Amino acid sequence: MTGEVVSYSGPGPGDSNSHNVEPPIENDAEIGKQNSSPPSSPRRCPFQQYVDVDKLGRISGTSVLDSPGISSLGRRSNGRASFMGVRRRSHLHNKTAEEVERIVQAGKIRELKNCIRSHQWLPFDCVRSRLWQIICSVHVKDKATMDSLYWDTVKQIYGTHDLVTKTGPLPTFVEPSFQMSYYLNETGIQVARRVVNIISYSCPDITYAPSLYPITCLLLHYMSEEDCYACVSHMVASKKTKFITQTKLHFETIWRTSMILCRRHAKSAVSYIAKQAGENSIVESIHQQWLNCIFKELPFQHLVRVMDCFLFEGRKVMYRVWMAILLLFHRHLASLPSNNRPALNKDSIVESALLGFCRNLPCSPEKLLRTAYGVRNFSSSEMDRLFVKTEMYLKSKAAASASGPNNKNVMVPRSRSSDVLPTSQSQVNIQMMSHTLTIRELLTVWSWLPVRITMYQPELLYTTEEHGCSMTTFFNRVEQHEPTILIVKTTTEDVFGAYCSSRWAERNSKDCHGGRQGYFGTGETFVFTLVPNEIKYPWVGISASSEGPSCVRHAAELFMASDGHMVTVGGGKAQAIWIDENIRYGKTDGCLTFNNPPLASTTDFEIRVLEVYGFQNV
Repeated sequence: MTGEVVSYSGPGPGDSNSHNVEPPIENDAEIGKQNSSPPSSPRRCPFQQYVDVDKLGRISGTSVLDSPGISSLGRRSNGRASFMGVRRRSHLHNKTAEEVERIVQAGKIRELKNCIRSHQWLPFDCVRSRLWQIICSVHVKDKATMDSLYWDTVKQIYGTHDLVTKTGPLPTFVEPSFQMSYYLNETGIQVARRVVNIISYSCPDITYAPSLYPITCLLLHYMSEEDCYACVSHMVASKKTKFITQTKLHFETIWRTSMILCRRHAKSAVSYIAKQAGENSIVESIHQQWLNCIFKELPFQHLVRVMDCFLFEGRKVMYRVWMAILLLFHRHLASLPSNNRPALNKDSIVESALLGFCRNLPCSPEKLLRTAYGVRNFSSSEMDRLFVKTEMYLKSKAAASASGPNNKNVMVPRSRSSDVLPTSQSQVNIQMMSHTLTIRELLTVWSWLPVRITMYQPELLYTTEEHGCSMTTFFNRVEQHEPTILIVKTTTEDVFGAYCSSRWAERNSKDCHGGRQGYFGTGETFVFTLVPNEIKYPWVGISASSEGPSCVRHAAELFMASDGHMVTVGGGKAQAIWIDENIRYGKTDGCLTFNNPPLASTTDFEIRVLEVYGFQNV
């Protein structure tokens, strides 16, 4: 990327100190307040040089930040009094970043959660400069510093550490209508664009992440450029706690999941809106706007408090906040005189009323969070279960559409009785753990199995994503299971595998001469491809004539082999699948055992994920 290089006084490689701009103290009374505060009390926030302080604005006496779309929060007496009260309380008991860090180091996760939920740091409190970094680092085990990697990548892409303008468009995963900069100045906006572009370069698998850009802009209010990159990287890489959607499928899954959760836990609000609107499609359109309502319309001070909790608890916080918004919106409408209530009978009216309510939220951030955490019987396990179920529904819907009459290139599994299909729980378990199989592909493989095996439920025995790339671990976890399904996903997105009819422990068996057995297995073994095409290659002995060439008859016995340093399926001139001892590289070629072509787009492949499935109680 090339562009105009501008003078940049911000932090460079190895310098995490930021050049901060501190808002001026307005009067002597305010100076007295600061001097009389205890040492642990929060000072006015030393805003990053990326923020337009004048545009951000302050309320005299309280320094509460003006919110987007609101002329002055000070005109709301209730809001002002609330924030003045928060300021007094924050001087008394709000924890410092050092205290929070000690809680993290002690592993007191529950105490940390309660601390973040209950403490009321003001939007301009400088504690967030360190607090948010501490919270984000909790989610990644590898604490390798991101800042040095960041500046190396900046140098590689831009050729300089100086800030470059006119760098072209943002990555395609950024939603054009979702580019909120939150009072960043021109320098801050360019820095945010650079961070997002480096994330795109480092994480090419991200295809749709509308919340990533606004989250980056929020982080830049409180930290340096490289610290911001480190925090976003932690959120993207987090396995357990989910923060940022990375595909359109996940984005749709999230808003549909939120709709189901709201029907359960904010039933009164959803029922009222549906009754007034009279159409289910209007209710759906509202839920599609949920991230807009939070990231685009909430007043800045509310959004910052939401971010405190979000950075630690992840997506669950956004679900709770969205339910709280709907509950408060319902209460607001119900409190209006009947002649002043908007008629929610059109899509545009509902959305505009809700967006306007969020923009001028008539309650403090603390009340919003109290309402959010006051939603009862909502758990992470329920959220994850509904998310997986919704994702399965959307995937199966897409698969059904792809296998319609107008798409003749997609193979459809043969119809089978439901009593020989994996149970819904088994499908959910595999969907949650698998990095290679969709539900459609699982059912395709299932249709190829011997009927007696389909009476048992599948289970994931081994995956490189969780168990590492050790051949010793591979055999420890799979060798006593019979049969097994081996599936490979390559770095070029090819997916293929083999149904292995015998135990891998037979590699240690002796032949009639006392030597180590070479090949083993039975004629039920077969190989297959799933991506880009779904094709099964069975043993040639099923259809081969006894008068056939001797090489075919010999190759028909070469099913499985391993010497502890490699795994092979198929033989005769070449192997259908060969995997090295590091489970990193492999080969595939046509073999006489299955008369198959190479199973991947190239004969030599690099493994992204290797998984092995077994069957319960076989």
